[in-house]
Amino acid sequence: MITARAFAGKRYAVLGLARSGRATVEALAASGAKVVAWDADEGAREKILPGTGRGTAPRSGVVEGVGSGSHAPLHQPSAGPPPRTGEDLVRLADPLEIDLTGFDGVVVSPGVPINRHPIAARARAAGVPLIGDIELFAQARAELPPHKVVGITGTNGKSTTTALVHHILQTAGVPSTMGGNIGLPILGQDPLPEGGVYVLELSSYQIDLTHSLDCDVAVLLNITPDHLDRYDGFEAYARSKERLFAMQSGGHDAIVVGTDRASRSISNRLRHARREDSPRHVGGYTLMQQEWPALQGPHNSQNALAAIQASVRLGVGGEIIREAMKSYPGLPNRMERVRERAGVLFVNDSKATNPDSTAPALAAYPSVHWILGGLAKSDDLDACAPHFDHVRAAYTIGEAGPRFAAILRDAGKSVTESGVLGQAVNDAAAAADAGEVVLLSPACASFDQFKDYEARGAAFRAAVEALA
Repeated sequence: MITARAFAGKRYAVLGLARSGRATVEALAASGAKVVAWDADEGAREKILPGTGRGTAPRSGVVEGVGSGSHAPLHQPSAGPPPRTGEDLVRLADPLEIDLTGFDGVVVSPGVPINRHPIAARARAAGVPLIGDIELFAQARAELPPHKVVGITGTNGKSTTTALVHHILQTAGVPSTMGGNIGLPILGQDPLPEGGVYVLELSSYQIDLTHSLDCDVAVLLNITPDHLDRYDGFEAYARSKERLFAMQSGGHDAIVVGTDRASRSISNRLRHARREDSPRHVGGYTLMQQEWPALQGPHNSQNALAAIQASVRLGVGGEIIREAMKSYPGLPNRMERVRERAGVLFVNDSKATNPDSTAPALAAYPSVHWILGGLAKSDDLDACAPHFDHVRAAYTIGEAGPRFAAILRDAGKSVTESGVLGQAVNDAAAAADAGEVVLLSPACASFDQFKDYEARGAAFRAAVEALA
């Protein structure tokens, strides 16, 4: 894991104990910091000190040294063996119920809605910065072997571009790892050797909780409306993305490939400040997209262009980049080629949770049997409409199914209201002819019928494999 002497003796509260929260607690404790940890889920709290029985302190307990009233240290003599190394630094308590004065930071999960969660006001009142694990990584960088960091943000395409840059670096023999919004939590990974590159996928939520991440290469893919429940309008959401560049020091590379209005505005400001360079030696790559089986569609052309530019800036040569583009295997749930059956290709694009991210998938294939629906993020399919001519038939599922079925019928499309994903796969498979594509690209979130988009993708794969 990544540790830093700079954290020793400091005090942090960690709110949210999913994967990144657990890794944060472990890294801080291993660094010698004192940690108060909390999650509303008792099961998540228990995982902080697994197997000891010491992860179940009551919510009302006051942690020794961080509040007034009766002391309730996490470890009691009756609770079994004494804490393992570092565990004596970790206590459980709700940061909303303790005095945060004197803490060095409140570390929150990106999933905590800081625009409306009371922890934001609580930390502000105590004069304590609200941060995330990426900010802790930024603060630890000075103690790591010399390295570089690539930060990649945007509404759509972040995961593919991050994985592609990582794949290119690996092909070139450069030590690299992925982190942030993809892969393992960054603080839970081993430090890279000298010359390594950390490739970070960064959501706007993560950028909001980061104040000092100076990326050697910062990339913006695009900005379209999303997550607006967390921001005071679209412009505020766009400003959050732009902060990735504001944290960079002079001389570091800024790359903007998006052609949307917000991305162009950011690009113009960077150029005016002489922060964004012109593309370097990337001409001709996009003409070779037919050689990249896992990178089809106009959106992947944009993703590839961004990855190529970032790799060039990191010193990777053109022949290595060409080799890596051909061998890139793709990511699950992002235009994932699942199976070809009787000449019909089945493609899993479950990660497409809004119409803007579905549109490029429709554009990539000329003859599509489209499975869509779920928990809608918008009431329309306007972003997909320019590619309706590629849709041979549609199969709707989930809460948005009836609404989207009406839109598509009004557009003259054949629609089957399948209701659930397994039935939609069967319906589409029965109708598709050789040379056509059955595409799951829902344009919706999954939470009406599935735990998350990954579970939806797994259900699609299972249904396709079950076809005779």
